[in-house]
Amino acid sequence: MQNLLIILKPIFEIGILTVFFYNVILFIRGTSIIPVLKVLVLLFVGFFLAQKLHLYTINWVLTKLFAILVIALLIIFQPELRRALVHLGGGSFFGFTAISKQSVIDEIALAISSLSQKKIGALIAIEREIGLKNYMETGVNLESIVSQALLTTIFMPNTALHDGGVVIQEDRIVAAACIFPLSRNLNLEKTMGTRHQAAIGLTEETDAMVLVVSEETGTISLAYRGKLSRGLDEMSVRRILANIYNPQKKRIK
Repeated sequence: MQNLLIILKPIFEIGILTVFFYNVILFIRGTSIIPVLKVLVLLFVGFFLAQKLHLYTINWVLTKLFAILVIALLIIFQPELRRALVHLGGGSFFGFTAISKQSVIDEIALAISSLSQKKIGALIAIEREIGLKNYMETGVNLESIVSQALLTTIFMPNTALHDGGVVIQEDRIVAAACIFPLSRNLNLEKTMGTRHQAAIGLTEETDAMVLVVSEETGTISLAYRGKLSRGLDEMSVRRILANIYNPQKKRIK
């Protein structure tokens, strides 16, 4: 029994650390923290080399710099840290609860269906593994919980945010009026509108799934990996969203 505990203890510790660092990476993925982390890594490498090569002046400067950086990072990334604590306190740091997952699926599906029936154009990108931070920065920051009311309001004609696309990250609408890159595929239909070209273009550069509603016909389409699937209904949208938000289910290939 003692030998078994000795074997299981490091496995248990490694498992906990793996889950922790995995969720930390998911949290900072696609945010402005990434460039800062690259700088920190370079500083740590420089600090290590300065110690090994006995460069005492550089070592002293870097030591003082690290002390200042700790305070600076707490100030600069205060919003991100607050959001992380809120997620941790809400039990969502290690993933959605089953209720919140279903709630997000319901809200998006109902919004898409409503927009389709009213023939209101819409462009909604759902972030997956590759961060969409660069595209979020082209729009207006929202950081709002996903809701049918907000999504339908955003795309109402003549409103300030109806042009461009919405980016959804987990259970939040993080930005609206975002500019997505147009597709570089020269073989696309000449009659295809800008909204659909932007949906395909984003999926050519990222692994995001993009839902599109045509303002001319009300047709619901899905762009993924540079391909466009048309003629979806609310049930189809729900199945697609289930593949995204339920990790136990097989994802769309």
